[in-house]
Amino acid sequence: MTNLRTGGRILVDQLVAQGCDRIFTVPGESFLAVLDALHDTPAIDLVTCRQEGGAAFMACADGTLTHRPGIAFVTRGPGATNAAIGVHVAMQDSQPMILFIGDIDRGTRDREAFQEVDFAAMFAPLCKWAARIDDARRIPEYVARAYATAMNGRPGPVVLALPEDMLVEQAEAIDRARVERVGQAVDPDTLERLRDLLATAERPLAIVGGAGWDTAAASAFADWATRAGVPVAAAFRRQDAIANDCPAYAGNLGYGPNPALLARVRDADLLLVVGARLGEATTDGYTLIAPDHAGQRLVHVHPDPEELHRVYATDLAICAGMADFAEALVPLDGGAHPHAAAARADYETWSTPQPREGVAMDLGPCVAAMRAVLPADTIICNGAGNFSGWWHRYWRYAGPGTQLAPTAGAMGYGLPAAVAAALRRPGRHVVAVAGDGDFLMNGQELATAIQHQAELLVVVIDNGTYGTIRMHQEREYPHRPAATALGNPDFAALARAYGATAETVERTDQFAPALDRLLAAPGVRLLHCRTDIEQITPAITLTTLRNR
Repeated sequence: MTNLRTGGRILVDQLVAQGCDRIFTVPGESFLAVLDALHDTPAIDLVTCRQEGGAAFMACADGTLTHRPGIAFVTRGPGATNAAIGVHVAMQDSQPMILFIGDIDRGTRDREAFQEVDFAAMFAPLCKWAARIDDARRIPEYVARAYATAMNGRPGPVVLALPEDMLVEQAEAIDRARVERVGQAVDPDTLERLRDLLATAERPLAIVGGAGWDTAAASAFADWATRAGVPVAAAFRRQDAIANDCPAYAGNLGYGPNPALLARVRDADLLLVVGARLGEATTDGYTLIAPDHAGQRLVHVHPDPEELHRVYATDLAICAGMADFAEALVPLDGGAHPHAAAARADYETWSTPQPREGVAMDLGPCVAAMRAVLPADTIICNGAGNFSGWWHRYWRYAGPGTQLAPTAGAMGYGLPAAVAAALRRPGRHVVAVAGDGDFLMNGQELATAIQHQAELLVVVIDNGTYGTIRMHQEREYPHRPAATALGNPDFAALARAYGATAETVERTDQFAPALDRLLAAPGVRLLHCRTDIEQITPAITLTTLRNR
């Protein structure tokens, strides 16, 4: 019996073998053979997107939720360049993803053929591995390697180019079995050294983040931190690494953190960094924690050995996955330090919004209103912008998979991520929070949400400005804004044009009733919140910035 198949059929068969059940795509003529194979593959849900950047963001978010690579297919040239933003986010966010790109015929390479790009060269700085499959017989090998590369060590994106003629050629190929993430246990000697460091520390503090956190790992780590009395801070946009109701949880680092938490980080004599890279945002430009961190000992736990000692001088480096490390902590005595309770009290005060006088639309109470009616396991998705600071400060995340937010700071991520989350977690509440500029980066994916019958809520914060850049302008060049004012559409009317239910609010007291009405409606819903640019962040106004 022959095993003769087209390259497109072989590729789809490998995806099924690896457990792929969903692909995000903008179709292109360069991979018609794959689309033809998918026509006869009911095991894979094909999600048709409206722009390749949106498709790549969805794949990145899907990989975050499943811990297996999210899959996107795009065409060559413009399709691939549009999708590059999602690859960059997946890399900086350490999330597993595979981008497949339909490519030119092998025989026309190096002639600057129609939409020709050297994808291996283009994507090499943006991903873990970029390659081209020139032989259909080797598709199983490449796909298995792509899955292994995307999931193991520090998770991240892989890019594979698919020559159009390779996908239609007939070949016999040997299928590969499903690839799993390799376990990374902690050796006993290393654990004993960690025990000694914790025993001699007077002011230990943990920072959690990165990828690979699941419910079991988060629960085990939270239980240990509570028992040990070690305060736990979350890295930038990784507030869902452990549940925020953990008695040891002390808040988040990044932009606009609690000054009391910053003081605790500076005062710590032992930093236990688990999963986080200690990147620029988390460390306030490598100043909150300096690479040489004089007077502090640093234990760094990370799944990728190349990340350990890369930037930070490390007293104890532990190469382990989050689940393996959290399990190893279970029998470890942390010393019952007394600091977690005070750090927790600081966090609860900081994360409880107080009404502001003279603010028509006060976002703090709006977040509190959402917390009052939405389940704790609601998935909050956002892109980039100052608007996100209200949710970072006042929302309380319930654990892994409840915060989808790009550490790369990419605008336009929230809505595509919410579409992916709604399809991946049917029955869960999913909320996309977006600024006005942020929303219009990928607002067209409302059409994808409607077409694929997603259930989600979009909250658009409209202050008529690229707020983050305006904030920087007022700080560096007071009273001299340029290029940051926005002329916006009626976002509620726009949403209705797509087929969503929508309302507009302009005052704080209108928010909760409108939210209740929208939550009672099915499908895609949008709440348009008109706000004043003066309150530029939860903690500061434009006037205050100028006066500085």
